[in-house]
Amino acid sequence: MKKRFFALLLSLSLLLSGCTIYIELPWEADTQPQTVSGDGLVVHFLDVGQADCALLECDGQAMLIDGGNVDDSQLLVSYLEQQYIDTLTAVICTHAHEDHVGGLPAVLAKYQAETVYAPVTEYSSKVFSDFVKYTGKQGLSVTIPRPGGSFSLGQAHVTFLGPVKQYEDTNNTSLVVKVVYGQTSFLFTGDMEKEAEHDLLDTEPDISADVLKVGHHGSDTSSGYRFLYEVNPTYGVISVGQGNSYGHPHEEVVSRLKDAGIVQLRTDQLGTIKATSDGSEITFRWENQQAAPEDVTPAGERYYVGNKNSKTFHAPTCGSLPARKNQVLFTDYTDAVNQGYTPCRGCLG
Repeated sequence: MKKRFFALLLSLSLLLSGCTIYIELPWEADTQPQTVSGDGLVVHFLDVGQADCALLECDGQAMLIDGGNVDDSQLLVSYLEQQYIDTLTAVICTHAHEDHVGGLPAVLAKYQAETVYAPVTEYSSKVFSDFVKYTGKQGLSVTIPRPGGSFSLGQAHVTFLGPVKQYEDTNNTSLVVKVVYGQTSFLFTGDMEKEAEHDLLDTEPDISADVLKVGHHGSDTSSGYRFLYEVNPTYGVISVGQGNSYGHPHEEVVSRLKDAGIVQLRTDQLGTIKATSDGSEITFRWENQQAAPEDVTPAGERYYVGNKNSKTFHAPTCGSLPARKNQVLFTDYTDAVNQGYTPCRGCLG
């Protein structure tokens, strides 16, 4: 069982030092860690404002998942230079929206890639067309991966889990990527929303992960209760712009993450976040020395209402609650699931 003592550890760190730029949050693996002989997996969650960009490095190889906005192009190229990157094993554009593909044309104009992935090869925007153009200038074509497709990044294993259906909503076309290194794992979902989350879960893949890049910048359209329960992350990284006009992350998502005991690390508060895995433990560093992760204490007492007949359970505010004589109360989401109840898609989706 993962040890959730990070809140205490963080508090002690703050009391002793007054501020923190480093936190080590280890846990005991449920099984014996696999032996990993390399230098580790490093995941950089770049602070690109109201956008997404992650650089992953392992055993001398590197890949990008998304590239921020067009205005982030120089920042992204400069960051790769600072990390002494010369080639990219893979470039993954989770979906065609500008805040995910924006900086990738500039990267492809400067850095050779081995493979370039996206959920589509055409989209009606100049920046996506530029992304395809610079992919072509490298003698490559954009590859649309299938669920289950995988490749190696050093000793890390990268697998595409979704999307499992075709969607008109561009957010739901987001590539879902799981990266496993030893006994540690990271899950990236782009801007996938609840509809695609449910469809993915219905295929019963192993989506469990220690670190979740929280979907859609913390929008309430993503990160449903059922999805968070299945992923069961210890940490949730939210890539979001300070004071953004969307109100991300939405309070409903912040509350759901707190309810699940997930440590929230936000780029609008911490700046660029760097996670390092040695195969059994993950440590974090971040840019803003005066900031700390979000408190994991739940916002308030919570309970769920089960229906004895349908074996479905609901939030207490749901409009489909059963008659009182058919109700059973649960104080814990996991307890309800373990007793054979299914979360209501309407209120807990």
